[in-house]
Amino acid sequence: MADITASMVKELREKTDAPMMECKKALTEADGDMAKAEEILRVKLGNKAAKAATRIAAEGVVGIHIAADGKLGAIVEVNCETDFVAKNDDFQAFTKAMAELVAQQNPADVAVLSGLAFGGATVEATRTALVGKIGENMSIRRFARIEAKGRLASYIHGGAKIGVLVDLVGGDETLAKDIAMHIAASKPKALDASGVPADLLETERRIAVEKAREAGKPEAMLEKIAEGTVQKYLKEVTLLGQVFVKAEDGKQTIEQLLKAKGASVAAFQLYVVGEGLEKRSNDFAAEVAAQAAAAAAR
Repeated sequence: MADITASMVKELREKTDAPMMECKKALTEADGDMAKAEEILRVKLGNKAAKAATRIAAEGVVGIHIAADGKLGAIVEVNCETDFVAKNDDFQAFTKAMAELVAQQNPADVAVLSGLAFGGATVEATRTALVGKIGENMSIRRFARIEAKGRLASYIHGGAKIGVLVDLVGGDETLAKDIAMHIAASKPKALDASGVPADLLETERRIAVEKAREAGKPEAMLEKIAEGTVQKYLKEVTLLGQVFVKAEDGKQTIEQLLKAKGASVAAFQLYVVGEGLEKRSNDFAAEVAAQAAAAAAR
């Protein structure tokens, strides 16, 4: 059996906001498997244990570039160590320039992007020089490029911590902006059910079965209950299934809104800065104290 350490319990508690003892029990039952322990807590405590999925875990900004004709665009995330640097003009200018370069050059990945010519040098050389100037590490994390079937629209929120690029076919500029804002607020995982990873659906199905079983539901009803749960989940995580955030009746879905406007969404890309990354655990005050102690020791 795996040794369940205090740090493991702390990590699971931070991810799920579940009580300390529940975290320890879940880790013990999962034999130290963090993902399995989180799933166990979701069965016992509900969706509160999925809280980690929305947490921002690193600093940086999202940059977006759209060509003048609205037919070509790119979105890029560049990370740094602190929010202070994320607000730096040079850092933000570099991020926006990377989005434009991605749109124009269509690199296959970050490695190829890093080798492209930029500002009389390469992207990597420019990044390295900027690190030296700012005094903090920074990295290009990811990017996406969209050649529109309709016309592109974008939305940046929260000091460029959330960025959306959406390809709207039909409709108008107001609708495009509304859809982009909705995506930023509701954070869909896919356009429709076909884009939701099978493993996520299987996890939801398995959790639903276990919760129903623990509630004493008949075995014959478990699959029906699980299917209902999966369908509810799909409405929550697919753009077309979500209720429009500005719906006056609180019921109109994005799919219904688009149909009423004679429009459709061909594609979208949502970036939330630091999503899935691990933030440094030490705070600024502790870091300064540590540096002062190290200097005194020398």
